[in-house]
Amino acid sequence: MDPTHQPMPETRRPLLPGIVSEWRTLARLGGPILIAQVAQMANGVIDTVMAGHASAEDLAAVGIGSSLWMPLFLFFMGTLSALQPIISGYHGAGQWPRVLPVTWQGLYLAVVSTVLMILALINVQPVLDLLSLEPQTARVTQGYLDAFAWGVPAMLLMVALRGLTDGLGHTRVIMAFSVLSTLVNLPLNYIFIYGRLGLPAMGGVGCGWATAIANSLAAVALLVYLNRSRAYRRFHLLTGWTAPDRERLGEILRIGIPIGFTIFVEASMFSVIALFLAPLGPVVVAGHQIALNVVSLLFMLPLSLGMALTLRVSFLIGAGAPTTARRLSLSALGLAGVIALAFASALHAFAPAIAALYSDEADVRAVTVTLLGFAALFQVADVVQVTCISALRGYKDTRVPMFIMLLSFWGIGLPVGYLLTFTDQLWPAMGAAGFWLGLTVGLATAGLLLGWRLVRYPALPTQAD
Repeated sequence: MDPTHQPMPETRRPLLPGIVSEWRTLARLGGPILIAQVAQMANGVIDTVMAGHASAEDLAAVGIGSSLWMPLFLFFMGTLSALQPIISGYHGAGQWPRVLPVTWQGLYLAVVSTVLMILALINVQPVLDLLSLEPQTARVTQGYLDAFAWGVPAMLLMVALRGLTDGLGHTRVIMAFSVLSTLVNLPLNYIFIYGRLGLPAMGGVGCGWATAIANSLAAVALLVYLNRSRAYRRFHLLTGWTAPDRERLGEILRIGIPIGFTIFVEASMFSVIALFLAPLGPVVVAGHQIALNVVSLLFMLPLSLGMALTLRVSFLIGAGAPTTARRLSLSALGLAGVIALAFASALHAFAPAIAALYSDEADVRAVTVTLLGFAALFQVADVVQVTCISALRGYKDTRVPMFIMLLSFWGIGLPVGYLLTFTDQLWPAMGAAGFWLGLTVGLATAGLLLGWRLVRYPALPTQAD
């Protein structure tokens, strides 16, 4: 494979030049990951904006539908993401014959995940009944999910194949096909939502069809590329069928389920907070959503850095370079800290301007500015914890970090946030800012515990660099 994507460690270089060299590798790996993440986020923005121009009911339906499929997808995506450190480790060790068999095990898990997710989406009516939606909104929501479900196989197929491409250090591959999906989704949304080229206007339901078709085209194009590309031809992906292997499946699940559960817990927590804040009124909810959207956008950079860190650490461990892996993990914490402080400073300095971009209402902007101040603290804690947990995933250590995140989010962050938001037990009731402060406390706890584990985590390889 091309060594420029994941070069072997230069063990004899002085400390500082060696760290800088590893940071360059992280940038090469993480840059395309960042673009892919932004492209995937852009799909959601496009869906929301275009459905909103159709009608309020269509916008609500797409929003509700997205909030239902997204946590499920994140769980299965997290589970399948175990393929990335596994294959990256094989890459580092030069164990090429093991790459294709484990890739096929990931494809089998993607099939099972697809069936489970589709069954959940097409039988979501009881959940819609609990939400007491208006009949029209409920109908469009179910129609959107029914259409969206046709694209689930393609989504999870791409996630599984991402384990192969990212694991081999070729992060530009998924970047390219993620951008392709976004470029296809935009015109298809226009055609299906508003009714063009002789088709009826489908509103929010058309949004589901557009996303399904865009994902399917991107997945087919990815398969064609992997079958014909010189870099992947050696693996014979389509012809090198491998039977299900209980041991390899167990390894993927052992590493992946804690990742999936951790991501699901985080996503579900923000959904619960949104429900808790609803009684405080639309102005507070709007300000909270704006602050959350801003932080989510900024988080794409440290998240991409973390995903690249997982790939690089697992590669170095496979290559028998534990010292380099440890130095990279700890130095990445410093790099992440600089990024976090820069983002926090920007949020403080530009909070009024950011709020003005989102809303013309003075009361909404005032709430947003206040929450962005707390979001700056949240950002620092969040960047530290995601860097720590990403490095630990490179060591294939996911079970204990899952429990740490569960404790930090649900045992500390959410209860403290609730007390600060609605009661005077810890401090005079702070409103929505209380949840942001509570989450910051929870994430800071996670960062400390994960950092402690990262520093003390044993070197796994048998060969020292």
